[in-house]
Amino acid sequence: MQRDKILIVDDEHEIADLVSLYLENEDFQVFKFYNAMDALRCIETEKLDLAVLDVMLPDMDGFQLCQKIREQHQYPVIMLTARGEGIDKINGLSIGADDYMTKPFQPLELVARVKAQLRRYKCYNAGPEHDSEIIVLSGLSLDIKSHTCTLNEHPLSLTPTEFSILQILCQNKGRVVSSEELFRQIWKDEYYTKNNNTITAHIRHLREKMVDYYENTKYLKTVW
Repeated sequence: MQRDKILIVDDEHEIADLVSLYLENEDFQVFKFYNAMDALRCIETEKLDLAVLDVMLPDMDGFQLCQKIREQHQYPVIMLTARGEGIDKINGLSIGADDYMTKPFQPLELVARVKAQLRRYKCYNAGPEHDSEIIVLSGLSLDIKSHTCTLNEHPLSLTPTEFSILQILCQNKGRVVSSEELFRQIWKDEYYTKNNNTITAHIRHLREKMVDYYENTKYLKTVW
């Protein structure tokens, strides 16, 4: 059985080495780098399953590296941010990251989040069973089996998290879905008030891709 390939990029050698050790103990194949340029070469040559990126890197910040990944790939990205840098979390989610962790963190928690992201990513790529494999709503089409989405016949490049949110909202058309409900369905984790920022960032990114802004919204309606 082929092992999942995990990219770790962090210029703090102790953290990168420790995370790498924990992931390897869980039978993941780890590609570890201390700078972005070496990581980019790996991204171009290896078929990766997930990336863990530190925000602060010596040659290119983690946001730019995440954007580079999103130009070609849709596998999950987890960002590592410094304590108290809340704006980093929002920025990371806004440019396509799926999750974030604040330093210092417990390596076992990161391993658990890696596994959770991979389960969801593989679940959608494998085509989970649903009553209908294709959802069509007012020019928006979601193919659950192939994990693809089009809007007025134009393809939308969505991350796994964005696709999950849009799928849940479409399957609940006409019903208000709370941030808490979205968070629990997607992350399978306890909801806290601060988690609303996570949902808000992903919704904003979806609006930008769908050109569906608050002033003239057609698809994503906010109910206070």
